[in-house]
Amino acid sequence: MNNYILFDEKWTDFLPLSFTRPISYFRIGILTIKEKWELLLNADFSVKTVDYLSKKYPSIIEDKNILINSRVLPDNRLIEKIQELKLNQYIYKEDLLIAACIDRKSTECFDSSKGEYLGEKIDYKNEIIKIDYLYDIFQKNDKALIDDFNLLTNNKISQPISLTNRCIGEENIYIEEGAKVEFSILNATTGPIYIGKDAEIMEGCMIRGPFSLGNHSQLKMGAKIYGPVTIGPHSRVGGEVTHSVFFGYSNKAHDGFLGHSVIGEWCNLGADTNNSNLKNNYAEVKLWNYTQEKFISTKLQFCGLIMGDHSKCGINTMFNTGTVVGVSANIFGAGYPRNYIPSFSWGGAHGFTIYKLDDALKTAEIVMHRRGKRLDDIDKEILMHIFKMTEKYRHF
Repeated sequence: MNNYILFDEKWTDFLPLSFTRPISYFRIGILTIKEKWELLLNADFSVKTVDYLSKKYPSIIEDKNILINSRVLPDNRLIEKIQELKLNQYIYKEDLLIAACIDRKSTECFDSSKGEYLGEKIDYKNEIIKIDYLYDIFQKNDKALIDDFNLLTNNKISQPISLTNRCIGEENIYIEEGAKVEFSILNATTGPIYIGKDAEIMEGCMIRGPFSLGNHSQLKMGAKIYGPVTIGPHSRVGGEVTHSVFFGYSNKAHDGFLGHSVIGEWCNLGADTNNSNLKNNYAEVKLWNYTQEKFISTKLQFCGLIMGDHSKCGINTMFNTGTVVGVSANIFGAGYPRNYIPSFSWGGAHGFTIYKLDDALKTAEIVMHRRGKRLDDIDKEILMHIFKMTEKYRHF
């Protein structure tokens, strides 16, 4: 039995979402990247990530290990190639290291930034799906969602769809046990629709696939969903949403528009929050990049909001095109706030101050308790570390 480890690469390019989790815990499609690999290989994975996250996400290292790049999404052909790996063999796609089979000592000192390694290099000829930047999460969510739908529903029968609904493409709709869907319109001719366990689609919702609603999540009455859209577990979403991913445990429970966006965990968007996903002059959108510490072009016309974990915004908040919000920011007030908001910021267009760490931790404890979760000592250590490492960005 092989020992598998997912390793982080280009970690800073995925901030602020990677501040609080390894890249393999990103949700794209229905599943996280780690869940995809585990299902397809029928094996448990550990992760190799930055030091301050490793206490929560430890590596399990054995005498022989197969390390896989967290940025790469699995498929059956790639898995076959990985399973054939022998010790000191490395799979590359051009300059990208996809996987390596190495011993204990090499694994312990493995550093993905080195580039080249001693051993046999195997060139992978087939196409792969990988994420290079934050916006790839919503850009490539369409294909990932379809692949996950096929994986999760293969040879399974959906729960019956209530006759109160109006459906087209019913063969592409799958409802897990305990889910409730009533008096809604579901169009799965544009992509599959997956409703997780004990999830609920309330009355009057209009959904165009591809779409995924995670376990124990709710789509609020009258919601309008233009796929591809992923809503992770334990979330509450309403209003109008298009081309967006909620990692989980987050709320956008009221009317307002969200498009071409990625929302982390434990976030809350106040009533009538709206984001722009298209500039008035139709120009390419720029997005803050933590590695280069500047705004870089996405080469995209459509790009909305990236929000890190534990961030909140008040009612009627308006986000400009290509806005990046860090971890534990609290945004409120009239007008458009800046399009890069550092972690632990408190304020809005009128100006920002520092969101005090003790206050942020208290809020996180309350919010997580409402979902039956606990902010433990390790979580607190992570947030405290992020507070210190992001001080240089808070120039108020």
